[in-house]
Amino acid sequence: MREIDIQKMASEARLRAFHYGVLIWCAVIIIFDGYDLAVAGIALPSIMKELQVDPRQAGVLVSTALVGMMVGNILMGTLAETIGRRWTIAICIALFSVFTAVAGLCSSPMQFGAARFLAGIGIGGVMPNVIAQMTEYAPGRVRSTMVTFMFSGYSIGGMLAAVLGKGLIESYGWQSVFLAAGLPVLLIPFILKSMPESMPYLIRRGKTDELKRLMGRIDASYRASTDDKFVLSDTGIATPSAPVNQLFQQGRTRSTLMFWLSCFMCLFMVYALSSWLTKLMANAGYSLGSALAFVLVLNFGGMVGAIGGGWLADRFHIKHVLICMYVLAAVSITLLGHPMPTGWLYLLVGLAGATTIGTQIVGCAYVGQFYPVGCRATGIGWALGVGRGGAILAPIVIGVLVAMGLPLEQNFIAIAVPGLVAAVAVLLINHARSAMPTGVSVSLADVGQPAKANT
Repeated sequence: MREIDIQKMASEARLRAFHYGVLIWCAVIIIFDGYDLAVAGIALPSIMKELQVDPRQAGVLVSTALVGMMVGNILMGTLAETIGRRWTIAICIALFSVFTAVAGLCSSPMQFGAARFLAGIGIGGVMPNVIAQMTEYAPGRVRSTMVTFMFSGYSIGGMLAAVLGKGLIESYGWQSVFLAAGLPVLLIPFILKSMPESMPYLIRRGKTDELKRLMGRIDASYRASTDDKFVLSDTGIATPSAPVNQLFQQGRTRSTLMFWLSCFMCLFMVYALSSWLTKLMANAGYSLGSALAFVLVLNFGGMVGAIGGGWLADRFHIKHVLICMYVLAAVSITLLGHPMPTGWLYLLVGLAGATTIGTQIVGCAYVGQFYPVGCRATGIGWALGVGRGGAILAPIVIGVLVAMGLPLEQNFIAIAVPGLVAAVAVLLINHARSAMPTGVSVSLADVGQPAKANT
């Protein structure tokens, strides 16, 4: 019997059309996911006016989607271990596409909040699954780069919402940007046909023939044999009964809690800016077009930060890269509250996007590399799910501060402080317990092997 380590084969493979196909599909999904999430912040001033809600109520309204995302992060990351990753991704796309469009048909705050909650389950649920998918199939030497490049689609979706937002809202009302979000549901049949299934899921189900076809797509040198037995060098194979327990095994408890804390703080910053930057800039005297331009720059910075951060993480220690990015986030956001020339303001907004949105993407890549392949989607899902508490809290807290009429600089300081907390949390992560302990480019000899003293 020939024993084949499929995780080792996937990590050592050369880049092929198969890898680019997975990358493109995951990026497209995240682009639409990012659009669906960003539309609420883009349309917030118009929604507040038409539905007659004050800043405190608006903060709660925005947070309904984020509560749904927390449910989706936890539920869908774990569900994928049971029904497979492809179908879980398809369910998530259906949820966020259909119910974001439904939100555009709502005429009351309660209806709008309910639709956004259901859409949020799909928005949040798709994230851990596409991250796990890209992490699983990307060759080890470019894993961080491919994951962060893929997830930069989140920022592209935000930019798309900002670009379309001004014209659509002024011409057809705020509802139009929500209705446009229903289109991705048409992609589901193509995704189910083209997207590969999770390797641990196929092993658990005994789908040997499908694994053989998949290995042929990953590595052109593979020749199938009737006595092939597929295994994983990474021993953390999740079981449908209680995969969450694996997040706290083999000395990972402290690191798991620190991932959750850093994710909580980072998502607080991301959603405070995503939800309130347009309104804060409008309050500072900028027109709707100018305020939306800041959102565009914020998301462009997020894309640059994600790709640049991933590139740095493949060349330096990903933990140290994250700490530096969090510190820069705190500094840049604090400076946004002070008067300065418009050009410098745009530069700082871009840097804030790079070190919040971009940092969150790099952080997800780190989580994906830290946990064994069998509980990877669960690890990412729970980090994002617990972290989603920060996303839920942010619009409400900043809404209260805006309603209090505090100076602009105090609003931005409140958004910046979590960056320092996140930096300390990452510092406390025990990288020696990582399933991929090198911290630079991942070699196959390291996957599933005892951790090196590299903290």
